[in-house]
Amino acid sequence: MKRRVSLGKKPYSKLLPTLQRMAELGIAEYFGIGEALGIIGTLFVVLYFSRKQMQSLSVDIETKVLNDLDEKIHRMAEMLVSKPDLIKLLDKDRASQPQEVVFAFYILYMCSYAFHMRQRRVLSDNEWAGWLRWMITAFREGTIDEYWKESIEPEKWFDPAFQDFIDNEIIPKGKIVTGESK
Repeated sequence: MKRRVSLGKKPYSKLLPTLQRMAELGIAEYFGIGEALGIIGTLFVVLYFSRKQMQSLSVDIETKVLNDLDEKIHRMAEMLVSKPDLIKLLDKDRASQPQEVVFAFYILYMCSYAFHMRQRRVLSDNEWAGWLRWMITAFREGTIDEYWKESIEPEKWFDPAFQDFIDNEIIPKGKIVTGESK
């Protein structure tokens, strides 16, 4: 026994022309759908770029804070170089250190600042290459590496990432250039 499927009171075969007319879209409807898709696409593009801008703004704010802190350390270091007896405020065991140690700290804080600006992608590749050469040369030809190893105690004064950078990147490269081995 066959049953006829019906939608409401009309048989399906009578609804077919009505359904076909409903499925036909005119050119105006296509433009309307295209317009809606264009608006949705525009919203996604705006959302993507606004998110990138917010991330960039966050990095800019952090960089500004680091710049402000660096200026304070710079002024403090200038005071410590001119009045080494103030060192006891930071480290009472180093109160009688020569000015070279104070200046070594100053140089290392400057290198640390450059390192952190590179990590934040503030320094370009060319600027970083210049800083890297300068640091390697200072550690190779100066006595800063001796202060780093013997007097500074970097684990107390510098963050682990910078300490690893100096220990694994700067000091070994200075030794390779001079022909020394580890």
